Amino acid sequence: MLAGLGPPPSHGQAALEVHAFDVEANASVSGAVVHLVNESIGVEATRRTDDQGATQWEGLSTGGTYSVFIEESDQFYEARVSGIELRADATRSVTLLLRPVAAYELDEVVVEGGRSVAEVNRVNAEVSSSLSAASLEDLPVEGRNVTQSLYRLPNVTPSTGFFAEAPNVTINGTNGLYTQYLVDGMDNNEQFLGGPQFDVPSGVVKDVTVLTSTYSAEYGRTGNGIFNVTTKSGGNEWTGEAFYLTRPGPPLDGAFGDETPTQRDLSGNTVKSGFQRQQGGVTLGGPIVEDQTFFHVNVEHTTDFKDNLLDAPGVRETIDGQNHLTYASARVDHRWNDQWRSTVRFNANRVHLDNQGGGLTGGVTFASAASAEERDGVHAALQNTYVGEKLVYESNLQYSRFNWDAGNPVNPNSPRVNVEGPDGTLRAALGHPGFTFDSVENTFQLQQKVSYPLGDHSLKAGADVLLSDHRLTGGGNPNGNYTVRLRQSQFDRFRSAEIGPSLTPSELPDVLGANAQALEVDNYRVELRSSSFGVRQDLVGLYVEDEFSPASDVTVTAGLRWDYDSLSEATLGREHGDWDNIAPRLSLNYSLDERTTLRGGYGIFYDKIVYSVVSDALQVNTNTEGFRAQVRDLVKQDRLPSHTAVGEVTFNGNRTLGQTPPPNYLQGPTAADVEGTPTDVLGQAQILNPNGYENPETHQFSLGAQRQFGDDLLAYVDLIHTRTFNLYRIRDLNAPTSFEITENDLEEVQSDPTRDPSDLVRSEEAANDARPVAPRPGGARRITMTEMKGEARYWAANVNLIKDRAGDVYSYRLSYTVSSRRNNTDDINFRAEDANDFEAEWGPSVNDRRHVISAIGSAYPTDRLRVTLASLLQSGQPINRVPNACDPEEGEEGEICFGTRDLNGDGTYRGGQYVGDSDRFPGASRNTDRLPWSYQFDLSLQYGWSVAGGRVIARADVFNVLNTENLSGFANSATQSNQIQVGPPGSDIEEKNAGSPRQFQFGVRYEF
Repeated sequence: MLAGLGPPPSHGQAALEVHAFDVEANASVSGAVVHLVNESIGVEATRRTDDQGATQWEGLSTGGTYSVFIEESDQFYEARVSGIELRADATRSVTLLLRPVAAYELDEVVVEGGRSVAEVNRVNAEVSSSLSAASLEDLPVEGRNVTQSLYRLPNVTPSTGFFAEAPNVTINGTNGLYTQYLVDGMDNNEQFLGGPQFDVPSGVVKDVTVLTSTYSAEYGRTGNGIFNVTTKSGGNEWTGEAFYLTRPGPPLDGAFGDETPTQRDLSGNTVKSGFQRQQGGVTLGGPIVEDQTFFHVNVEHTTDFKDNLLDAPGVRETIDGQNHLTYASARVDHRWNDQWRSTVRFNANRVHLDNQGGGLTGGVTFASAASAEERDGVHAALQNTYVGEKLVYESNLQYSRFNWDAGNPVNPNSPRVNVEGPDGTLRAALGHPGFTFDSVENTFQLQQKVSYPLGDHSLKAGADVLLSDHRLTGGGNPNGNYTVRLRQSQFDRFRSAEIGPSLTPSELPDVLGANAQALEVDNYRVELRSSSFGVRQDLVGLYVEDEFSPASDVTVTAGLRWDYDSLSEATLGREHGDWDNIAPRLSLNYSLDERTTLRGGYGIFYDKIVYSVVSDALQVNTNTEGFRAQVRDLVKQDRLPSHTAVGEVTFNGNRTLGQTPPPNYLQGPTAADVEGTPTDVLGQAQILNPNGYENPETHQFSLGAQRQFGDDLLAYVDLIHTRTFNLYRIRDLNAPTSFEITENDLEEVQSDPTRDPSDLVRSEEAANDARPVAPRPGGARRITMTEMKGEARYWAANVNLIKDRAGDVYSYRLSYTVSSRRNNTDDINFRAEDANDFEAEWGPSVNDRRHVISAIGSAYPTDRLRVTLASLLQSGQPINRVPNACDPEEGEEGEICFGTRDLNGDGTYRGGQYVGDSDRFPGASRNTDRLPWSYQFDLSLQYGWSVAGGRVIARADVFNVLNTENLSGFANSATQSNQIQVGPPGSDIEEKNAGSPRQFQFGVRYEF
């Protein structure tokens, strides 16, 4: 056993604060000797409480579990709290309740606390909640993926994102891309768009915590919230597990009538019938040198089996596909001496997702146009900690690499060919996915932290530097994309031919019995600049914080943080950085008694700049003379500032060229064949902001109360308000003048039988005539720029009740949140509906909920059996009402058809993406309707028995036990959700998608 004051190996500045409290005198006890013990890693230490009855250990390990106790004396009986688990970069508060000997006649009294879930926070005003490894083990969690459990925490809900792989949870109803993901207090963010790089499997997790509001100045780079995972470490005892988990799919899975909706796999991509999952993994932890060096390793692999249906002329076949996801983690803790200790952590993931062709219910993409999405990453972190008599110093270094190749083609050298029937309907897609997106990030992070107690003050200071180098290869297909229109005779031959799913573009003429020149090419486009480009993002954060106690029942935490983000400089000249991101933080914690506290706080929090804001402004940019002339004209009209340097806001980005008239089939020019500067008119080009980018700024307010009942029941209430400024949105600098179709206009047209609603639509030509700068050769119609002027408001009241198991046969967590989030931008690509009128965009956010009720109950009837029922009830998410694009002559009776969804002709409707750039139905405000409530009940059953010194545990999870068809409240991509509906407010809801029907998951594991 390691005795004395020196703490054990640590990862993250975990701390434990212990209060000694005389329950009879209702007063703190000074000079009491407090013992700290962690047998699993060989730790013993003692300290005396100060004049305010408190003592604190800094720099503790997150490994193992701690006990703290005060031995029996002439004054007091023994008091003890056991089973204390610590998390990275957090201070845990524990109260030892001392009962005077003179007040009792019993021979012996020991005040014994249970596992330390139900403990009042006497340290700060942090609004947070955690799930321990034991809680995660009880929960029904799909695929051991920890992110699938996060919405069980208060103020966290499943998210509607803006692409398939977007984060599947949101904090406080905001965009999930703005959340910070940490592992042991260090960065775990995909920097290009957002979300976690490494999807942490449950075999690695000791604790996962959400920080919702009023957190320490140590945390920065987000005004939204933080998920911090504390990883498992080894100890003196050998531990491990081996598991197998399966989701068998049909025929066990439920269904809704004849139609089973699409589902999402763990990557966020859609799957349907035939989907199965098989998983396996091993974990091992133990000592390398007892009491000195420990290790913990975990390896898990998942294989998904998924079927797509190719339903095209001449072929109807199932195309099999697979996903392969492998995660590996290792951690080693070593104590060099009583002051110095180190931790090494390694995480790696290999993710390969098949896009094999076909479609969920029948698609026309042939296997020759298949691709694979790959998301591969690695983290390597080193931490060194020095713990002196008072001073604690920590130095952390991490390297990470992340490669996201969204469309690695099976046939990289092939053109793309879209084959249309005589009616213009797409009938086959051959050869190549038609796009390129390959992002690579290399990141170094350095953290320096120091803490020092000074009387009643605990001082903390630190620096956090994160340097990311980004390279993106993106754009269209450098081999060319063809659209071919078949004549009726060709189509008939195509339909009757015997072809396979591997048909290639070069084989198409043979199938049709015609030479290549006989094929009619309607359209041809080729990527001219499929090159890699990017810039480096440097993030610097400095902070100081003082936690002091002016009285034994009051703790004040005052902090100050400064952040700098090099992407705020924006222009290629890099002259306009956002240097004034000074963020004060202040919180107060007041103890009414040993079991009740009041807390409140205020703070300013700054986000980092999402790298894709700058990347898009490079990729969608151009520096042709025609475009530069347009930018100069905008400067002359004061639509851009007078200091705008045209050469610093324009860039030679990706450029797709069309050819008129189209070339012969497979004879189109490639990038090497094109000479000179293209002179076609782009639909859109984007510039860098000449003023730079302000970092989003959030003001957080919180007020709460906590009350502990007994040793195992905690109740708390939190009121939260946030006000956010400088959010991203897209401004069209060349927007046409305002154009609005009112309800009265629509009623007048409907009352005239000689007219139809399409008469009200402004044509694209008329809109172009109303632009400030006329489109010109080499230029663009829409000239866009990201500006940081969006705003958001959030209000929430959250009530929680947590019952720890302790010595009982049950436990539970109950949470109810009533909230509202309103904003005038939802995403980095958000545009105003009409003429940059963002004031008209104020409305509920895409992830706004009014009511969320989460309840988790676990029962332990015997030592062998565990039963957990988890429910999530949510009020419906908002609906954005858009116009019907049907042809007026072909619409059904009573249907209002405009012939387009681009009513004002500005060209910004892009297929219904939920970013505000589609026109709304006349008279509808943004997000005016609501989907129905969602009801989800999940069940987990575990039964274990002893075998060979360990335990075998059989498990069954049932998701959506009641087989409820939910149209809202599940993680989804906006383009597939029910949140975009056609028609006026209050009209019918088209059920485009639904949450998963009843699903089953079975597993067995051996643990010791």
